[in-house]
Amino acid sequence: MDEILIDITKYLPHRSPMLMVDMILIMDDEKVETIFEINNDNIFIQNNTFTEVGLIENAAQTCSSIVAKDYFVDVNNQVRKDVDVVGFISAIKTLKVYKLPKAGDSIRTIATLVSKFVTNEYSLCTMNCKTFHEEELLLEGEINLFIQKNNSKH
Repeated sequence: MDEILIDITKYLPHRSPMLMVDMILIMDDEKVETIFEINNDNIFIQNNTFTEVGLIENAAQTCSSIVAKDYFVDVNNQVRKDVDVVGFISAIKTLKVYKLPKAGDSIRTIATLVSKFVTNEYSLCTMNCKTFHEEELLLEGEINLFIQKNNSKH
């Protein structure tokens, strides 16, 4: 599969300073690969190191882009602007952090869909994810994500 750059803000409601993914490299219905350059002023930098929480947030945002895509893109592959969703990690099934990247590093995260349940109001999925700096494995795990339409604006 060839790499194509996709703006993740079309698929997630996150914005700075909580946006932990720069671009989507590859995305289909079962796999997504993202890149993120860790800037010195990132809110998850401590002592020039990207914290575990930052790595987890990066993985969650990478994973949720597949599920959120169902809400943000219509059947004609057009981005919908009238969408308001909320999502969160509902469970971390397994998680291993092997090494923390430094400020200035670029990380690549690959997530693969394990299972997905979708209704008109919400989606629940389980994803396997791995994060790398260059070829070095930084994080791997399996997480559950819950995304629902925000119906509080009536």
